[in-house]
Amino acid sequence: MLGATLLAIGAAVLHAGWNFAIKQSGDRWLALWGQFFVAGIGCVMLVFGLGGVPAVAWGWAVVSGLIHVAYAWFLARAYDIGEFSVTYPMARGCGAVLAAIGGVVLLGDTLSTTKVVGVGITAIGLWMIAGPADGAHVRVALAVASTICMYTIVDSHGSRATGGYLYPLAAITTFGALTTLHGIALGRRRDMIAAFRINWLRFAITGAASFVTYWMVLVAVQHASVGYVTALRESSVVLAALVGVFVLKEPNAKRRITAACIAVAGLAILVAG
Repeated sequence: MLGATLLAIGAAVLHAGWNFAIKQSGDRWLALWGQFFVAGIGCVMLVFGLGGVPAVAWGWAVVSGLIHVAYAWFLARAYDIGEFSVTYPMARGCGAVLAAIGGVVLLGDTLSTTKVVGVGITAIGLWMIAGPADGAHVRVALAVASTICMYTIVDSHGSRATGGYLYPLAAITTFGALTTLHGIALGRRRDMIAAFRINWLRFAITGAASFVTYWMVLVAVQHASVGYVTALRESSVVLAALVGVFVLKEPNAKRRITAACIAVAGLAILVAG
């Protein structure tokens, strides 16, 4: 359990970092595609170098990859129209709550009374974060949350079914492949090539961060419940609130930081349960 805890907390810090980099990008979808593409290329090389991944991993990885196509689309849209200190906490916090419930319903995890209380407190904090945000902003953040819930459950099951440390390689390979095919289908091939030529180093850095983040999470869920791991990982919402207020100079500082802390308190109770 200690290992799962440390992996999830490390993932929280890295995750907030690469999401901040995406928010600062000019074309957010291209930035997301670039990091998935580079991470996917790296994982392909690791797959061959390690002698392959168990066949059971690929079916779940493809499902997760399809969900990540929607995730990238909605997340880019959310960062286009919304503030970082609202979008990130809402999407990640709601995604964690939904994933915790999904872990109980679909994966056989347990949810005690204490955990239910934690979910309720988290929901209050997220409602406060939303505050005066317009409906379109809230809806797209919730759309991101729904994709987070879905791919977390799929990948948690895939990681447990595969065992060991290889499933993340299959999953991230499909993220890169399917987001690339989606971009080509949208007619953005030239934009993708141009963006890669200019931003390959940044894509490599954020791609490495996203790979390490997700590898940590998918190894952690082999040793602890989905709710426990996602709750710890989403402690990054406080970091996002602080970055939004003090770095990006977004408004409503006290309310957003307080609300993020309440949401994390709820997640902490969920973990304690």
